[in-house]
Amino acid sequence: MPQLNPYPWFFIMLTSWITYSTILQPKLLPFTLTNPPTTKPMATPKPSSWNWPWT
Repeated sequence: MPQLNPYPWFFIMLTSWITYSTILQPKLLPFTLTNPPTTKPMATPKPSSWNWPWT
């Protein structure tokens, strides 16, 4: 059963991760986010009281 032979699949996986780690990752990391996360706490809206028409 050739799918149990780890040699070709391990080599492909290792080569792809090395390529990603050395070439693609440094090129992708310098990009800035279009919507950077903020550290401000979200303001919670104050709930208004409900005016019941029959009271």
